[in-house]
Parts: sequence; C-alpha cells; structure tokens
Amino acid sequence: MERIEANGISISFRRRGEGPPLFLLHGAEADHSMFDAFGAALASHFTVIAYDQRDSGATRNPHLPYGLGELADDLAALIAALGYTRANVFGTSFGGAIAQVAAVRHPARIDHLVLASTFRAGVSVASINPEGFPRFAELRAHLPESLAAFAEYFFPPSYIAAYPEALAIFTGTKRDAGQKERRGAVLARPIEVSLGGIKAPTLVVVGSEDRLIPPAHTLSLAREIPAARTAVIAGVGHVGTIQDPAAVAAEVTAFLQGQRTEHNAEENDHDEFPGGSRHSL
Repeated sequence: MERIEANGISISFRRRGEGPPLFLLHGAEADHSMFDAFGAALASHFTVIAYDQRDSGATRNPHLPYGLGELADDLAALIAALGYTRANVFGTSFGGAIAQVAAVRHPARIDHLVLASTFRAGVSVASINPEGFPRFAELRAHLPESLAAFAEYFFPPSYIAAYPEALAIFTGTKRDAGQKERRGAVLARPIEVSLGGIKAPTLVVVGSEDRLIPPAHTLSLAREIPAARTAVIAGVGHVGTIQDPAAVAAEVTAFLQGQRTEHNAEENDHDEFPGGSRHSL
C-alpha cells in the first residue's frame, strides 16, 4: 500500500499495472480490497489505482462531517497529486454516486466514466427500492445471525452456495462507531447533481440479479447522461467485481479501449430493464 496527502487528508491506495490511469471507487461499507481480483484483471491494460475513501481502510481524515462533494473533491485531488491531468474513473454502488458528483464538479479531471450497480447521486437507496430496503435494513441490524439472508442482496443464492467463503466479507467490524456515523450521514446531506452536465464518455453497468439496487434504476441514469452506453451482465448480483471480476473487467476494458462486447448497447436506449419488475423488490 502507498500513501499520499491530498485535499487535507492522508489517502491510502494500491497501485498496479501499466497504461492509462484508472481509479476505482469502492462501495459504502467496503474498502479498496474489494477490488483485489478486479484490479488484477485490469492491470494488463491500465495503471489501476484502488484507494480507501474517508473513514475506510487505512485512509486518515479529520473526524468531521462530509458529503459526496468532499468525497468527489478527494478523488480530483488524488488524481492531481499522483501527477495526472485527467484519469478514467470506475465507481460501484456508493462509489458510483461519488463518481457522478466528481464528473460534474471536476469535469477536467475525468477522462472516461464507468458507473456500476449504482444509484443516482442525491437519492436514497430506500426511495428506489421501497419494497426491498426495509428488509435489507432489518437484516443488517441483526448481523451476524442474519448473514445468509443478508448476503443474498449482494450475491445470487447460487453463487453463495458455490462459494460459501464469500460470506466472510460481511463479518468483522472494519469501522468504529464514529466512522460508521460519518459514512452513514453522507447520503442524508442534500446535493443537486445534473447528470446531463456530465461530459465524459460514460458506461453504465449492471448485474441482472442485483437485489439491492434495481437494475432498471441504474440503467435509467444512462438516459440522463449524453450518449451514455449500457451493459447488462447476466447472472451477476450487486457486487460483480467480486462475483465475476473477469466479466466486469472485460466490459470496462472494451469501453475504455473503444471496442464492443456482446453485452454493450449502442447508446442510452435502455428504457426498461428486461424483466425489471422482478428485480424491483
């Protein structure tokens, strides 16, 4: 792991590979390690930089409130601190919300943008998944007893059955009470984001079996972002970078290198996710 000062905080990050820079933004309750296999799959084509956000991993920051704006500023400052004028950015789930804000707030720093299994910045997960989120929150409050059911919001049951060791990522406390409180308060802070103002070429990626963020919601972001492309990866849940890192990496690589894969749509033409109602819990 490396460390650098940027935007008034000490950011811990892992860098590997060679090629154009690609920054990876993790989910709300994760850290850079969620990209171990995914980063390895990308490293033959890119300089992959997976970093720990505020109150995550080994990054050190003041014990003060912050929002998506500050997290987006951290990304822009990190890109500059590492000597890049601009860089490609991949954000998944909560990281995708940060990436949206960064693309609007710091357009000169973002080359290409990939938004994976994410939600529109400024809205709550509860509001886009009103049927499923209350159960999700209940299960989260009763961990680890509820672990098996909780994990199904992130991975399909078939994957959990084949790889029961995947449940280990949900055990253990990686954040103290203060860190959890500050992270949890981020999405409660109002922020206005005009996705139509995103200038970077954008790819929106979903897993067909995502039970946490309805794929139809994520794909709807592409209708607001000019000329955005979309990709649906069959059989993959919310955390595609862990469940099938090779498939997600293939989509990202093809997009960033200007190629096409069988999953890619021409542009923002996903009016409705096929069978979307069964994914909207």
